[in-house]
Amino acid sequence: MTTKKLTAEALWRMKSVTPIPMLTAYTTPVARCLENAGVAVILVGDTVGMVEMGFDSTRHVTIEHMQYHIGAVRRGAPNTHIIGDYPYKADRDAATALKNAKFMLEAGADSVKLEGPKYDVIKHLVKNGINVVGHTGLTPQTSTNFKQVGREAADAERIVNEAIGIEKAGAYMLVLEHIPERLAEKITHTVKIPTIGIGAGKECDGQVLVINDAIGMGDKWPPFSRQYAHVSKTITEAAETFVSQVKGGSY
Repeated sequence: MTTKKLTAEALWRMKSVTPIPMLTAYTTPVARCLENAGVAVILVGDTVGMVEMGFDSTRHVTIEHMQYHIGAVRRGAPNTHIIGDYPYKADRDAATALKNAKFMLEAGADSVKLEGPKYDVIKHLVKNGINVVGHTGLTPQTSTNFKQVGREAADAERIVNEAIGIEKAGAYMLVLEHIPERLAEKITHTVKIPTIGIGAGKECDGQVLVINDAIGMGDKWPPFSRQYAHVSKTITEAAETFVSQVKGGSY
């Protein structure tokens, strides 16, 4: 399937019109599969640190790691909008964030994503021509656990205010992670930018999943994820067959 790369403006215009399917990718062959499947947006997330690199936290991911994986994904998906994810502390201030945004764009990203209410950073990036995706709700880089957030009234109000602030700062799209569906629905109807849910219910303008979760590549997944395949089992069975043939002398 040949696709036309969507711009940030085109994605913004899809709000309340066309649902936006987004998946993560970290390698060339997977990115090629996602582009062939018609996935609208590929997020090269800092989740690569945990699902591909074996770290116990995304906080170990560096900007150099992100450049490497963004480049690999771009080579596999030349016609798909790619979002590069800021690794931990790579957006700690406006100047650092702009420098690292340029690194990610040079590697092949079309826009960048950062976590939390970093309004001044977002404004600075947008002022310098960088397309920015915001992220509120559960923010893994700073959270101590992966429990759902926004269930208490005060916390829900905080998340709504963050969403509004992120929009006002100039982000063109917003990821809502692991919050109650009714809260995600409220935010989606409040802001004028598309919302992308991950564990936030079906009322968002789009949905994103970590590709390893979606294809069952691993041995455990978040409670809000869906598995559309179980690739780990397929790989294990293939390797077992190979081992058996080699040991048995039939290979």
